Amino acid sequence: MNTGSPDLIRFIRAEIENQGPQSFAWFVQQALYHPELGYYSSGRCIIGRKGDYFTSVSVGPLFGQLLSAQFAEIWDCLGKPGRRGDIDKFTIVEQGAHDGQFARDVLESVQKRAPEFFDALRYRIVEPFPILQERQRRSLESFRGKVEWRTSLEPFTGVHFSNELLDSMPARLMSGGREKFVGLDGDNFIFVERPIFQGAAASKLPRDSGAFNDIALDWVDQIAANLQRGYVIAIDYGRLGEEVQRDVQVRAQHRRLSSPFEQIGEADITMPVDWTSIVHRAETNGLRVAGFTDQHHFLTGIISELGRSGSPGPPPGDWGPSLLPDSPKAKRELQTLLHPEMLGRAFQVLALEKNVAEPANHESPRLAGFKFARELRSALRVNDSV
Repeated sequence: MNTGSPDLIRFIRAEIENQGPQSFAWFVQQALYHPELGYYSSGRCIIGRKGDYFTSVSVGPLFGQLLSAQFAEIWDCLGKPGRRGDIDKFTIVEQGAHDGQFARDVLESVQKRAPEFFDALRYRIVEPFPILQERQRRSLESFRGKVEWRTSLEPFTGVHFSNELLDSMPARLMSGGREKFVGLDGDNFIFVERPIFQGAAASKLPRDSGAFNDIALDWVDQIAANLQRGYVIAIDYGRLGEEVQRDVQVRAQHRRLSSPFEQIGEADITMPVDWTSIVHRAETNGLRVAGFTDQHHFLTGIISELGRSGSPGPPPGDWGPSLLPDSPKAKRELQTLLHPEMLGRAFQVLALEKNVAEPANHESPRLAGFKFARELRSALRVNDSV
């Protein structure tokens, strides 16, 4: 039996009865993002110990503190835009900000440790849902002169950051030349398989079944069109190329549910990110891969390069040894973020760049977070000529 929001279930059922089976991407769009009834858009999503799942942000402020050091290095790398009253500010753009906790952790850290960088930056949250905007505004009240909100991407110079955004973008379920649609068996939702290329809509469907997440690819297009100069850092869980599995994960109250048709509108629905298709689309749009590694190696690189006094090329500000945990609580946070059986290997970090000069040493990564990254250009099928 289908469970979840009765109003949302009735809406989805009525659409299928009137229009016929719908793509799984459409179903997930309603379950997560229906304007009034969706899991995220309605504000039902709760992250953390008392919620449905953990994220690196919900572990504690250390994650934001480490990323703030990486952002400061990026600011330095771009020539410190926005300092001395420059009109062109350095902008941190965040999508998927949830309640604003990450933004607050970053701004508090930068304000304390790098006041020059703090003065030069503005923080922009892209958030289409009013209920989440309101939560973010309350969380960031002390930084109200520094933070701005938009409902869609706009041109910027700086860095675009997202954590667990791509995995929640609605995706088709396609494999072996067939696609799974959501249909009805009586009152219950079921999967119905159809050939991918069928009928008048065939020309609109991707020819490569690996490019099954059209929304994620459209997002790459939008990022590339709006990033004037700087970086994109996306942290998420996913796979490369043939390793990608179209496994749907449904979570509620820290339990993995057996079907996306359980707790509809009251549970999170995600799928692993196909990093290879993201990189291909990014390169097509003129973005370059600046690094790719797992979260363990990424955060370790930041600590190694930026978290100790006397490190080569530290970002501006008093970061020094203060990035290293010095309390039992912070040490537990670091262990959770880095441990291979916790979050360290479950998540990957992709960095893209645009209109950034080549580093003097082409063999060294430009960003500290990729100091320990393995060479993955061949795995990502990156075209060096782009």
